[in-house]
Amino acid sequence: MLNQYETVFIMTPVLSDDQMKETVKKYQGFLKDKGAEIILEDNWGLRKLAYPIQKKSTGFYYLIEYQADGNIIEELEVTFKRDERVIRFLTVKLDKHAVAYNEKKRKKAAEKVNEEA
Repeated sequence: MLNQYETVFIMTPVLSDDQMKETVKKYQGFLKDKGAEIILEDNWGLRKLAYPIQKKSTGFYYLIEYQADGNIIEELEVTFKRDERVIRFLTVKLDKHAVAYNEKKRKKAAEKVNEEA
């Protein structure tokens, strides 16, 4: 049985746009190689941090929602810890209510796009 997870990671603001995209591709590839099915990806862009981390007050935020076996989470987090480009990360296992909420939110966004077109 696959669980649904959401991982948000913050990359250091000193990265160029290409370096940021390369970092994101690395983690997308990691998840796909381990058999995860990526459901949603969302680039939140450069945002101000709530408090300074490593003397930095901003960071590039990125969210990935995916279905995966639970044993890859530990490997993913170890990879985050070893990567100097990632300054913070958080992985959350979604319960059935959170999954339903996210699906509803995606459906509403898709309807809004269709209405505008």
